[in-house]
Amino acid sequence: MDKDKIKTFTVTDEQGRIDKFLASVSSETSRSELKKYFDEKLVLVNNQTVKPSYAIKPGDVISLIERPLPVKEIAEENIPLDILYEDEDVLVVNKPSGMVVHPAFGHSSGTLVNALMYHSASLSNLGGVTRSGIVHRIDKDTSGLLVVCKNNFAHRQLSEQFKQKTSTRKYLAICYGVINHNLGRIDAPIGRHPTVRQKMAVVENGKPAVTHFKVLERFKNHTLVELTLETGRTHQIRVHMAYIGHPLLGDPLYGPKKVVGTEGQFLHAKNLGFSHPRTKQWLEFDSELPESFKKMLEELRKDSEK
Repeated sequence: MDKDKIKTFTVTDEQGRIDKFLASVSSETSRSELKKYFDEKLVLVNNQTVKPSYAIKPGDVISLIERPLPVKEIAEENIPLDILYEDEDVLVVNKPSGMVVHPAFGHSSGTLVNALMYHSASLSNLGGVTRSGIVHRIDKDTSGLLVVCKNNFAHRQLSEQFKQKTSTRKYLAICYGVINHNLGRIDAPIGRHPTVRQKMAVVENGKPAVTHFKVLERFKNHTLVELTLETGRTHQIRVHMAYIGHPLLGDPLYGPKKVVGTEGQFLHAKNLGFSHPRTKQWLEFDSELPESFKKMLEELRKDSEK
């Protein structure tokens, strides 16, 4: 079994039914979707199949085998796309906050892939049908730029660029607190949080992760920063900024318990640059900030003038 197709949770001090536990760590997954996993014997505890009523205990290792979505379940959906560029090999799309990139556990529709399958007759399939065209991802509640590949040649070329760090990705974010220094480099390994399984964290045995930031504007209690990634770990910016004491505004997972706003973290993938896979021409794109992001900046500026 492909390790990337299995989600693992280690029970610490939790007790009670396993179905309720899984619902709590995968809050966006419906009960009916969870039931399918039990029905298809895709939930294991200590490598043994269990029923939804199984009572978990500290030390249990829960494995959730990703339920492959048949092609017929990945529907082409007429969802509007904000496309900045398109040719026979690639397209660059500005993803809105709230849209999941590809179908996965708990999200079989309404994703960017569903929209892409409706829009384009040809998408790369190196990542499997559920990730058609997808070379890199951003979180559901992060907005901004993604490059999508329309064939496997382009996919291989772009994947290598991301691997060799020859592409560029710049983000804008609003974080809590006032950062006094203008430039910073965060070099801290990221892995699964040791106790809260839906979170990532800076951990000793994590994968290498490096984030650079530059202060663009300071407010009374917040800072606007530009971030550049050397690596692309899950939740990297969110984890790193929380690690240095400046979590992202609105982040429901890594920020304060009292969340500001309803659209998630104020994080936008603003700039994307790469060499065209076929022509080798350097392409660079810049996207507008979402209206909610602009409005928040205006409110912070007004508050700072008081």
